Amino acid sequence: MSDFDPTPGFSKDAVRNFNASAGDDSPGGMNDVARQVATQYRRDTMSPIMVSGVLRMVEFALLFLSGLCIYFYYVGFFNHLAWQYPLAIAAASSLAVVLLDVTDCYQIVSFMRPLANFGRLLMVWAGTFALMALTAFAMKMSQDYSRLVFGTWFVVGFMLIFCLRLLMSKLIRRWARDGRMERRAVIVGGGTAAEVLIRSVEKQPYNDIRICGIFDDRGDKRSPPIVAGYPKLGTISELIEFARIARIDMLIVSLPLTAESRVLQLLKKLWVLPVDIRLSAHSNALQFRPRAYSYIGSVPMLDIFDRPINDWDSVAKRAFDIVFSIIGIIVFSPVMLATAIAIKLDSKGPVLFHQKRHGFNNEIIEVYKFRSMYTDKADPTARQTVTRNDPRVTRVGRFIRKTSIDELPQFFNSLFGSLSLVGPRPHAIAAQSHNLLYNEVVDGYFARHKVKPGITGWAQINGWRGEMDTNEKIRMRTEYDLYYIENWSLLFDLRILFLTPIRLLNTENAY
Repeated sequence: MSDFDPTPGFSKDAVRNFNASAGDDSPGGMNDVARQVATQYRRDTMSPIMVSGVLRMVEFALLFLSGLCIYFYYVGFFNHLAWQYPLAIAAASSLAVVLLDVTDCYQIVSFMRPLANFGRLLMVWAGTFALMALTAFAMKMSQDYSRLVFGTWFVVGFMLIFCLRLLMSKLIRRWARDGRMERRAVIVGGGTAAEVLIRSVEKQPYNDIRICGIFDDRGDKRSPPIVAGYPKLGTISELIEFARIARIDMLIVSLPLTAESRVLQLLKKLWVLPVDIRLSAHSNALQFRPRAYSYIGSVPMLDIFDRPINDWDSVAKRAFDIVFSIIGIIVFSPVMLATAIAIKLDSKGPVLFHQKRHGFNNEIIEVYKFRSMYTDKADPTARQTVTRNDPRVTRVGRFIRKTSIDELPQFFNSLFGSLSLVGPRPHAIAAQSHNLLYNEVVDGYFARHKVKPGITGWAQINGWRGEMDTNEKIRMRTEYDLYYIENWSLLFDLRILFLTPIRLLNTENAY
């Protein structure tokens, strides 16, 4: 068994009593055992990709700073090569990180086995110095550099990298045991195919997959209640709620490609989740080119859906939100102050209005707005949409709604992290159209929640803002939101952000 223990931690009593409780659905839609298992996984995990990315930056910093310190110690701060040494040290540090990446030294397996990778690390570091010396010789600059400086840096730099990896080996093993660094997976589909897949995944050395359970619509005769020690926790419909509560990272479908209609039926239900969806190709007779697969160890998987805006993309987007939210708060602070005073003078009640809405992963968040309705006529559930000349809206409220000034406090939502600056607009949890909830109008509506909702979005700048009084408007807004999710980039966010003030001049649909 590897340090990344895939055993989900079910108690023997829970497994033994599973059949007795599996048929008793709790009010939330899951049986008691599934809810108990989901709850124990609520804590977020660290992504292996993020860990290896941070270590790239840490190793570059260690090499660069150690080289500078050695240079300053032996040569001093001021001489005729004051700019060339730091430049050469930075270039060599960058080259070392690139070569370590190319030789797979930033794989989690490599971090966990530093002694086994001692020779590879030494070869990469020596190769870096060889290329640096060759470059200096070709440029006829080798005589300008101190052999003592670079000789000392060779020894110190290698010791720093190797000691860091010894430390990381212990940390990663501890994180793996504590469940802090893993990819949580659920097997979709039971029976023999699921058992073969589970056994294959468990055999992989240093595997970071933790299997959290099995979900299958078939009865116990075709899909046993326990497979390879893992209980069947429920049906595919129950899996959607389980995946959200347990913060699942990956769904592995263990059905053969030949079961095309059943696979498509499952994917139609599951694609709304913000997870990676993989189709196990371990036992499929059809063979594709190796590049068509991703792998868990040596187990081949066909990539069906990838989680949007993940890992470093999520870091870049969060940094984008923080920077531009602070700018927005500073720039619009006079407008927000004047609006607060106007609201107080116009009608009784608080300045801000708090409303519960659907956020990322369908979680409930609280969104801030300037109050635009009379306090005794406010509708926190948004069950009744605001219409033209709505008597519930105050005089100031009509103006700030038309100009979208009422949305400005959401810069604080974005700064604190419940919203993003750009994304699908969050709808109130009870918002309806013709007595139907939005998710009842549009098939796959909750796929909008695969990313964090935003203050502005692609649908809004294309005219789909304001009252959602027809089913067609809801469908079109959802269509534009899904386009944004599938085509996200920071440049796309910038484009939407800078187009928003221009498009807000069209107030036709804002009441």
